[in-house]
Amino acid sequence: MTADRDQVVDAFVSVGANIDPERNVVEALRLLGRSVRITGVSTFYRTKAVGRPEQQDFLNGVWTVATNLSPRSLKFDVLRDIERRLGRIRTADKYAARTIDLDVILHGDAVIDEPDLHIPDPDIRTRAFVALPLLELAPDLRLPDTGEALATLVDEQQKRCLQADIPFTDQLRRSMQS
Repeated sequence: MTADRDQVVDAFVSVGANIDPERNVVEALRLLGRSVRITGVSTFYRTKAVGRPEQQDFLNGVWTVATNLSPRSLKFDVLRDIERRLGRIRTADKYAARTIDLDVILHGDAVIDEPDLHIPDPDIRTRAFVALPLLELAPDLRLPDTGEALATLVDEQQKRCLQADIPFTDQLRRSMQS
């Protein structure tokens, strides 16, 4: 898919970190703001590391950005560069602890299914810590591949299992304004 460099679209970026997350998430937001216009910051949630009870908890949330970058450029040129700058080392272990994890989960109405890029990101349908923050930012959103309402993907049980970190969320939102 080739994006028109003049067309600005809303994209959503999932964010997660469990190595010094309070510092790394704030720094990732600052660095991202150099490349795109950040238009929304969801509530951030403390979640247990998937399959790794010995690891520190993650901070997870979603950001909305306005961008004219293609999904591929946003992911590989911008987000991966931020991850690298914050010390992320990718290994074969997809559940390894990380300083920051940034993914394009939606990009306008794009539908992409390539070996290294899936939009909408499948985690929207399987991970409440992705779907609930996305729902907060876009309550009327319908997924571009199926047309299903995002609101149908998050049930009350999932909402109760997530622990909102309101002080951190407030701090992050304030950092956007400075």
